[in-house]
Amino acid sequence: MTVKADKVIVVDDDPELRLLLRRFLSEHGFETRAVDGGGALDKELLRNPADAIVLDLMMPGEDGLSICRRLRATGDMTPIVMLTARGDPIDRIVGLETGADDYLRKPFEPRELVARLSAVLRRTRGAREVSTDDIVMVGSLTINLSTRMVTRDGELLKLSSREFALLAALVRSRGRPLSRAQLIERALGRDAEVTDRAVDVQIARLRRAIGGRADDADLIKTVWGVGYVLVFDGA
Repeated sequence: MTVKADKVIVVDDDPELRLLLRRFLSEHGFETRAVDGGGALDKELLRNPADAIVLDLMMPGEDGLSICRRLRATGDMTPIVMLTARGDPIDRIVGLETGADDYLRKPFEPRELVARLSAVLRRTRGAREVSTDDIVMVGSLTINLSTRMVTRDGELLKLSSREFALLAALVRSRGRPLSRAQLIERALGRDAEVTDRAVDVQIARLRRAIGGRADDADLIKTVWGVGYVLVFDGA
């Protein structure tokens, strides 16, 4: 059986880098398109949705953070790997806060980008491959681990793939606290380069995403000295 190639769109204002990444990713089995900004990306997504987006942070006009924030605001949860030439750790945190799924600093080894993309896509597929009967009710939330959908009273909530992966890890622990290291391994993969601070940022985003009601805002508890736990049945 022929395996369908994952579709990736590279967004970068540097034409040489666009060409290099398009060639390299294509050689490594991705169906790759490359565009020079947010407007061109929008047109590509309308024509043919992508499985993942490689998005440059620093671009003239609409920068990568703005593009990422805009996509997430419209409900587009396509996994995003963000690229930046800036090395300040705060950039990584801000990128994750806007909804990026991973972050890679320039200059980088192209094989590392392949590894990051593969890991992000594995996480997305892994969540989809859970049993279709695996539906969990927590507070007023319905969490479908198969379709990666979270609803509140029938209303679909907007979670990035990384936020959902963290939520799914907490759900699967069934009320047992997980340390930050365990969350990184179970939700993001053992090789993910994620700091404890980045986990805290993502948990804060997740709390905001699911906390539309007072009862739901407290579903994810901080266990001091341990990590985080998702509260089941008020326990």
